[in-house]
Amino acid sequence: MQQILSLQAAEGMVLAKDVLTADGRILCGRGTTLTATIIERIRKMDVVYITVEGHPVQVEGEKTLEQELQDIEKRFSRVKHVPPLMYLKKRIMQRKAAGRKAS
Repeated sequence: MQQILSLQAAEGMVLAKDVLTADGRILCGRGTTLTATIIERIRKMDVVYITVEGHPVQVEGEKTLEQELQDIEKRFSRVKHVPPLMYLKKRIMQRKAAGRKAS
């Protein structure tokens, strides 16, 4: 999942979290596929950020999934003999990959 500016929203993206109005009401529910009409409504309600599934927007200077996984490997390289930390590394890598799989 990725948090993006509502100005970056495009048709076909799927909301990963509910979009709330300033007073806390749900404008669009999680799982909603964005259409031009929905995007226009979100922008008119002055919603600045939305969270979408996958990682559809590339940000300049942002690392690829492979680079992030390599960084995790490097950070845990000195504790390969500590099973709880290896379990933690595995879970971190799984979550990172799951967050990007739909991109």
